[in-house]
Amino acid sequence: MASSSRSKAEGPPRSMSRKMTKAPSIIRGPQDEEISTVDSDLVPSSLAPIVPILRVANEVEKDNPRVAYLCRFHAFEKTHNMDPVSNGRGVRQFKTYLLHRLEKEGAETKPQLAPIDKIEIQTYYQQYYERHIKDAEYTERPERMAKIYQMASVLYDVVRTVVPSEKIHDQTKKYAKEVLRRQAQSEHYNILPLFATGIKPAIMELPEIKAALQAIRNVNNLPMPRTHRETDKQDNISAMPVEEARSITDIMEWLSSIFGFQKGNVANQREHLILLLANMDIRHKHLNGYTQLDLETIIQLSNKMFKNYRSWCNYLRCKQNLEFLQNLDRQQSLLIYIALYLLIWGEASNIRFMPECICYIFHQMANEVYGILYRNVHPVSGDTNQEVARDDETFLREVITPLYQVLRKEVRRNNGGDASHSTWRNYDDLNEYFWSEKCFRLKWPLDLKDGFFVQLDEVQPASERASQVLAGKQKPKTNFVEVRTFWHLYRSFDRMWIFFILALQVFFNLNLILKILLVNASHLFPFQAMIIIAWSPNGTILAIFEGDVFRNVLSIFITYAFLNLLRATLDIILSLNAWRSMRFSQILRYILKFVTAAAWAVVLPIGYSGLKQNPTGILRFFNSWGRDWRGTPFYYYAITIYMIPNFLASIFFCVPYIRRTMERSSLWPITLLMWWAQPKLYVGRGMHEDMFSLLKYTQFWIMLLISKLAFSYYVEIAPLIIPTKAIMSLHVSNYQWHEFFPRLTSNIGVIIAIWAPIILVYFMDAQIWYAIFSTLFGGIYGAFSHLGEIRTLGMLRSRFDAVPSAFSEHLLPSSKDEDSTRTEQDKSRERRNIAFFSQVWNEFIHTMRMEDLISNSDRDLLLVPYSSNDVSVVQWPPFLLASKIPIALDMAKDFIGRNDADLFKKIKSDPYMHSAVIECYETLRDIIYGLLEDPVDRSVVWEICYEVERCLQQHTFLAKFRMSGLPSLSEKLEKFLSLLLKEYGNDEMHKSQIINVLQDIMEIVTVDVMINGKEIYDRINVHSKDNKNEKQRFEKINISITRDTSLIEKVVRLYLLLTVKESAINVPSNLEARRRITFFANSLFMNMPAAPKVRKMLSFSILTPYYKENVMYSMEELNKENEDGVTTLFYLQKIYPDEWINFQDRINDPKNEYKDKDKDEQKRLWVSYRGQTLARTVRGMMYHRLALELQYFLEFAGDSAVYSGYRTIDLPEDERRAISDGAQALADLKFTYVVSCQIYGTQRKSSGFERSCYNNILSLMLTYPSLRVAYIDEREETKNDGSSHKVYYSVLVKGGEDLDEEIYRIKLPGPPTEIGEGKPENQNHAIIFTRGEALQTIDMNQDNYFEEAFKMRNVLEEFQKHRYGSRKPTILGLREHIFTGSVSSLAWFMSNQETSFVTIGQRVLANPLRVRFHYGHPDIFDRLFHITRGGISKASKRINLSEDIFAGYNSTLRGGYVTHHEYIQVGKGRDVGMNQISMFEAKVANGNGEQTLCRDVFRLGRRFDFYRMLSFYFTTVGFYFSSMVTVLTVYVFLYGRLYMVMSGLEREILENPRINQSKDLEKALASQSVFQLGVLLVLPMVMEIGLEKGFRSAIGDFIIMQLQLASVFFTFQLGTKVHFFGRTILHGGSKYRATGRGFVVFHAKFGDNYRLYSRSHFVKGLELFILLIVYEAYGTSYRSSSLYLFITMSMWFLVVSWLFAPFIFNPSGFDWQKTVDDWSDWKRWMGNRGGIGISPDKSWESWWDEEQEHLKHTNIRGRMLEIILAFRFFIYQYGIVYHLDISHHSKNLLVYGLSWLVMLTVLLVLKMVSMGRRRFGTDFQLMFRILKALLFLGFISVMTVLFVVCNLTVSDLLACTLAFLPSGWAIILIGQACRPLLKWLGFWASIMELGRAYEYIMGVILFTPIAILSWFPFVLEFQTRLLFNQAFSRGLQISMILTGRKDRDFVIDQSSNSLKQT
Repeated sequence: MASSSRSKAEGPPRSMSRKMTKAPSIIRGPQDEEISTVDSDLVPSSLAPIVPILRVANEVEKDNPRVAYLCRFHAFEKTHNMDPVSNGRGVRQFKTYLLHRLEKEGAETKPQLAPIDKIEIQTYYQQYYERHIKDAEYTERPERMAKIYQMASVLYDVVRTVVPSEKIHDQTKKYAKEVLRRQAQSEHYNILPLFATGIKPAIMELPEIKAALQAIRNVNNLPMPRTHRETDKQDNISAMPVEEARSITDIMEWLSSIFGFQKGNVANQREHLILLLANMDIRHKHLNGYTQLDLETIIQLSNKMFKNYRSWCNYLRCKQNLEFLQNLDRQQSLLIYIALYLLIWGEASNIRFMPECICYIFHQMANEVYGILYRNVHPVSGDTNQEVARDDETFLREVITPLYQVLRKEVRRNNGGDASHSTWRNYDDLNEYFWSEKCFRLKWPLDLKDGFFVQLDEVQPASERASQVLAGKQKPKTNFVEVRTFWHLYRSFDRMWIFFILALQVFFNLNLILKILLVNASHLFPFQAMIIIAWSPNGTILAIFEGDVFRNVLSIFITYAFLNLLRATLDIILSLNAWRSMRFSQILRYILKFVTAAAWAVVLPIGYSGLKQNPTGILRFFNSWGRDWRGTPFYYYAITIYMIPNFLASIFFCVPYIRRTMERSSLWPITLLMWWAQPKLYVGRGMHEDMFSLLKYTQFWIMLLISKLAFSYYVEIAPLIIPTKAIMSLHVSNYQWHEFFPRLTSNIGVIIAIWAPIILVYFMDAQIWYAIFSTLFGGIYGAFSHLGEIRTLGMLRSRFDAVPSAFSEHLLPSSKDEDSTRTEQDKSRERRNIAFFSQVWNEFIHTMRMEDLISNSDRDLLLVPYSSNDVSVVQWPPFLLASKIPIALDMAKDFIGRNDADLFKKIKSDPYMHSAVIECYETLRDIIYGLLEDPVDRSVVWEICYEVERCLQQHTFLAKFRMSGLPSLSEKLEKFLSLLLKEYGNDEMHKSQIINVLQDIMEIVTVDVMINGKEIYDRINVHSKDNKNEKQRFEKINISITRDTSLIEKVVRLYLLLTVKESAINVPSNLEARRRITFFANSLFMNMPAAPKVRKMLSFSILTPYYKENVMYSMEELNKENEDGVTTLFYLQKIYPDEWINFQDRINDPKNEYKDKDKDEQKRLWVSYRGQTLARTVRGMMYHRLALELQYFLEFAGDSAVYSGYRTIDLPEDERRAISDGAQALADLKFTYVVSCQIYGTQRKSSGFERSCYNNILSLMLTYPSLRVAYIDEREETKNDGSSHKVYYSVLVKGGEDLDEEIYRIKLPGPPTEIGEGKPENQNHAIIFTRGEALQTIDMNQDNYFEEAFKMRNVLEEFQKHRYGSRKPTILGLREHIFTGSVSSLAWFMSNQETSFVTIGQRVLANPLRVRFHYGHPDIFDRLFHITRGGISKASKRINLSEDIFAGYNSTLRGGYVTHHEYIQVGKGRDVGMNQISMFEAKVANGNGEQTLCRDVFRLGRRFDFYRMLSFYFTTVGFYFSSMVTVLTVYVFLYGRLYMVMSGLEREILENPRINQSKDLEKALASQSVFQLGVLLVLPMVMEIGLEKGFRSAIGDFIIMQLQLASVFFTFQLGTKVHFFGRTILHGGSKYRATGRGFVVFHAKFGDNYRLYSRSHFVKGLELFILLIVYEAYGTSYRSSSLYLFITMSMWFLVVSWLFAPFIFNPSGFDWQKTVDDWSDWKRWMGNRGGIGISPDKSWESWWDEEQEHLKHTNIRGRMLEIILAFRFFIYQYGIVYHLDISHHSKNLLVYGLSWLVMLTVLLVLKMVSMGRRRFGTDFQLMFRILKALLFLGFISVMTVLFVVCNLTVSDLLACTLAFLPSGWAIILIGQACRPLLKWLGFWASIMELGRAYEYIMGVILFTPIAILSWFPFVLEFQTRLLFNQAFSRGLQISMILTGRKDRDFVIDQSSNSLKQT
């Protein structure tokens, strides 16, 4: 058969390159990668079963090429059978490729074991069995056995393909049956080899694993389902159904057979459950007699698993289906229910985001389980109690897929997320359907005809676009509607706005405005009466006690009533689209709330009218209704009744336990009572904190609010009262334009213009006060937490002696026995502490050396000896003892006097010096004594030492020894030690040199140092038998001892002590190494839970989502030059010069034996570990495993092994192996790391960058065997009708010997990432593969450190720690270190900003405010809590763009809370370039805009108590809204001034002597400028730097940041936040923005900056620029005032920042050549035409169209608002035309009309020129030129007439430019909002051309200053210094980098890879 295939096609086979050309989507792979290693990855998804065959072919290729050929032949045959007509995608190309390869190999290979292929393959199969299988189960590990059996199975399939069945040898069949039998018991596994043969790993021998396994395998008394087995075919081995032949072995299989769960899901959850049970059970048990699980363990697990289910049942008042029969084992029943829930959850796919939907499924299936068990206990006749087994996909097909299809249909409505949120149902809407009793209408099995599943519209045909919005009537939203409006801010935080408005009213009474608006009705609604007090004659706060003032203050209740009415109205309007899904009681509540609020809004004003004496107007009418009743005004009764709910709420606020209990209660009376207070919801009940926490954050906010209100009154409100009264009393009749309301009294326009900015500042400045108070509280709390106590190496040296004991106290588990003997054995305990500490410290130091942070010499100076038993003193690390010996020698040599005590007192004054002297003496003695072989020589040494010790005891040391000889002795000792450390090829020569130096040493000791040294030799010679001369002594030494590791360590340490003559205060020199060492030491003195034993610690997993980011840099990427000629490698060498040198030393060290290929790989890793790559993240996270193994060693190895050292352990091989296996078993039990590489399967089949990502991920799995990779596999499968369809799987793989090995495969109902946002969906599909009770989420740009990993078990104990209140934390927040701060100034700014947020910011949020949420990574989740409540994020399109924070929202709403801990840190990278940072800020602002609309923020805002709600607001969406108000204040101020200047009111009013003499108005206006600058927002940053680095460093850093224009940068980012936050709320358009994580700083082109910042900054900056110009030109007030400059300078600063910051912070932004290139590029871009397929960066038209994308999907309200806002630009033209000289001071409206005529004429002429150029520019050139000439002559004529006749001036022309430019821009904005209408009318092209003209003008305005500055070279040098000052301070030669000129003083020697100085 094999030979016949070769004759099918003749002729030479085509080359691989040609095949790649034919099928680029199939044939891939790097050129240096053999095709045999990748052909298994070329298989189309529809041919997945072919992959194992090709992998086997690759495996046997080297052993027997002919067998490999036959395997590929079998693959080809199977491919053809699977898809005969090649319908599948890529199948035809794959067949062609495989056929050509077979033709080539068929000719090149020959049989090796037999003459023909039939015998060849059978012989090879038999040999393979005998070599690898026969006895392998006793010698091979399970993972190896699984691979062997798989290969044997494939080989037998090849045998059956090549050899006819009747000719297969009996021996071959016998072996095949045996393989089949064994393979049924073996499979690839994840952690536990439950079904595997081979040597059992140590984890399977753990008693807790055995007990858990025994428990779930208890299937006694369970009814076994009927199965349908096929008849075995004797002649067809593979037809034997292996799985069907198994009996039910455990609970998981039993449930699977009943409900039809997938095998992959069953295997995954089986291991999951076993590990959970084992880890939980061992914490409460001793290992002695450990045989079975405790029932309490299972009850504890079930309580965690079913807490949400029980709460759901109680909420719906339905009976729980967790029922137990008395006759059945309760433990077994509980395990069945737990297993059932896990199996449901494991296969639920996207439904995992709907926790209550899962509760419903479990509720129904648990009822089925109970029914089955009940029938089994009460049997009936026949087989009715036996269930029929279901197929593996029954549950997926009948339960999950219908629910998924509902999700998918809804997603089709959202138009890719662009449709309004109110038009489609997201995850929350569908999940909240199960919060009502309606969910039981779905019945069980699910009724697919129910309205929940049946859409009201028709499903689109497959030919139509899936993203198109479906037509038809939509389903209603559930409970909440996400409407795009700013009113959500009021609705969600209404109590805060009511408080601020009422507080303002207490201070201010705007009865003056009402006097203007309502004649004789000035006292009806005394709104804004914070100025009641200020407006009163008294004018002080004591005025509130005056009668009239107090009555005015009482008007706040009227305001309160109207604000409540507004809230009730918004509740109805904003929830209308959800009314059809609401309960009647909820709708009734909304209506009653509105009616009640409306009634009070009528009753209270009527009652208030009765308080007024002699009322007039309409008040007299109301007063007749509100007469006094029995002497007491009716109004007092009314407000008393009205405030009763508030009084009750205040009482409950003070007793949070009662309120919490009432909210969670399901009793009808309490439910009815709470129904009015808040709507009944499943979440958000009982979130009230304990009393102690409540007191803390209440005190915080009371102090803050008092300060804020006092400041607002005395600085903002009170100074404006007198000027306001004066302005109101003035009468103005001389307006400078046409005034539409000339009779309006009290100058209301001026009052609004003055007061509006102050009112905005009043509502915003609480954000500033929060920054101040959070800084103070955070600093104090940080100081009490011991932060920054060790922040320098000097501080570390001073406290290092306490570090080992602190380490033992916090990081080592302690027992009661140790505590009781603590005082009895202090000395031995100290040595033991140091011994244990040294293990961790030395591993810490070694990891830093492997990371190249420190050099070899630094490492030697930092290491601590493992044991101090060899010497009588503690052996501290050499960096503490450096220079101590040389100093002691000098001290002794120069000592004057004969008293030993004085000398020793000086030495002992320094404990480290004393320790070093004794250690050196004793170590040198031991080294020499061990080196000598001759007993006589040893006697000499012993005598000398005896003399020394005797003299010390008798205090005659100075009398018997000469100190002058010590320097020469020291020199000889240095030489002696250096000889011991050298490696010689000739032992004899080495020996002779050591002898010579040793003899010199002994001579110096006995002659130069000792006074009576000769006597020692005389005594020795007398007793010596051979009586040798002393000169012949010390000739016999044991040279082999120099190869002893322990001796070499002593020699190295002694050599350092003697030779390091300078202080090691700067060791290590690397700043990152210093930071890590000091932080680790400091953390040991912070408050942290005690460490449990490693076996009893909480188990945890780490999950990292990955998409397409860099995994590892290739050599090509390292050496690729950018536009400036700089490579990545060269760039990093200059940024990290010391680390590069350390790296070179490491790879060139002969001991490491790196080959050239290995050196290249190490170089790739060195660069990758300094970028934001997956390789860096994986390396950091795998430190957890190393830490666990070390912790196991410290606990189980015994003191003797610990004293010998972790790296130098001296134990028998069996004990060493037992410790190693035990450590790995415990690490597997406690730690799992899963990387969710979503497109890993696609990358395998790709080419280029994606293929390299696959190779690098595979390399990581092979490097770290415990690393797991989860991915979504997309396959094509053929239906019965021959058509193909895509099928999706969640797959988990691990590294095998050379390739990955599949562990679990779980089919999905559809593509999971199409439903929601990519990242949370990526996390969700992989979370089922995680293990443990805790889950840490780590992003792809993070890092970890070994020393921090050692503290992980301490952090996990926070979940178990006792706290105030009954709740335990559900998320543990950890601090982060931003490691990208050294790249540039921008990176430094971002690093400081982010550091302040993740430290002091989150510290205050967690304590005292209790509103910390999940802001990303690296927080640790209570895994069981979150997997039963929707997961670790939310995923609905767009609304959950900031998916991470919703995990915190969800956790808090469901009864959890988040803590923050700073004794542990995780590294994190941030964006380093201006554009990257801006895109990140835009993404975060978009996310906060979406949060403003979401239900989570609404519910938290409504259900938090008042003070916690304030904390929540100002730390989430409130921060962005306050930023927007900050910018809005500038606009309101300037437009108010523009109105006053243009109308002439400023000249008439503000120049009045009564007003001009008052400085109060200036001071009040100046106050808003302070807030606009926002300088106080950097206070947290300064405080945190001061805490951790010292306040001198903090002030210095702050000054340097200002000199580097940090204020410009932060002001620019303020604009980014405001733009994207506001646009998102108004129009939507939020999206994920990939910022990129590269570290090479590059020059951004002018066009790139223009496209990115045109709408967000440049347009707004130019608008403010024109406003300031107009104000400067026409305004005249306060020019001489000192505060005028302060007021306007802040605004000019804002304008300059917004216009030019991108160019200031753009590397080489002022390089002349780049400026020229940028201009050419921008002009080309402006001129290019757009169209379909033209990207925005190629054409202005495409970009302009993309910029309006948000308007395509906005609603009519958004369009109208855009039009209304655009009308502000017409005020320029209206105001300026009346100030023109040509207008002759006319105030007629006709002047404004004529200006429009002029403008329209200009636009018409420009349109004519444009049309003429298009139509006549080519064919009628002459006519077009004549037309332009006529237009030019006409223009000259008109201008001449205007100048001569109408008195037009040049200033008028400039003024007209300022007038008409904004009007034209307004026309463009209105045109964009009305785009569909203008397209229909045919005017859209004109709008586009007008827009292009404006873009040209803006570009020229921005580019001109850049071009001018680029002329001057010093500007470029200054900019470079400005941007890269941090890098300069660390040796970065940035000018060399940016110009591409490598310094000629340095060359890289490629042969040695070392940097040399020429």
